[in-house]
Amino acid sequence: MQKGIIGKKVGMTQIFDEKGNVVAVTVIEAGPCTVVQKKTEENDGYTAVQLGFGEVAANKVSKPMKGHFDKADVAPKKALREFRFENCDNYNVGDIIKADVFANGDHVDVVGVSKGKGYAGVIKRWNHGRLKESHGTGPVARHAGSLGACSSPSRVYKGMKGAGHLGAERVTVQNLKVVKVDVENNLIAISGAVPGPRGGLILISDSVKA
Repeated sequence: MQKGIIGKKVGMTQIFDEKGNVVAVTVIEAGPCTVVQKKTEENDGYTAVQLGFGEVAANKVSKPMKGHFDKADVAPKKALREFRFENCDNYNVGDIIKADVFANGDHVDVVGVSKGKGYAGVIKRWNHGRLKESHGTGPVARHAGSLGACSSPSRVYKGMKGAGHLGAERVTVQNLKVVKVDVENNLIAISGAVPGPRGGLILISDSVKA
């Protein structure tokens, strides 16, 4: 059975494993999530499960979304996300998915939106090196420098790394280990760091590489 859940990033801390080693973990408030819709090959062209996470007042959602929730007989949810499972027979509309869907030792893929850094130069954005700061270089030590040849090809190639918007993009971190699951408080501790700020929306699913 393929598994997935929506959560909210709480923050980072460290815990001790069975051998007494310190493990840096990210704590995620995972669920409870409700199955709002099942996508099928016949109706939608693919199979998926749509989960809802977080409570929201009914007057805060649009009329089409309210009808979507009413059709599933589910209270309005703050966030809706799809998980494309090959087999969705184990899920039914209205089912509640909690943190205990995962267990200690599971390997998962975590998706989040990275922290936005705004407009950044090539050194911060692409880890470029600095120019020399003597012998007439001038106040351009952190600039990009030359981008290519002169008369040929008389243009800048596509994909050239430059200054621009940094962060605030969907990032997937693969093959992280579930260190601890707190079923009572709907918390999952995952080894390492996951993208996004505290309070950011997180998607957890089975690792495709494990």
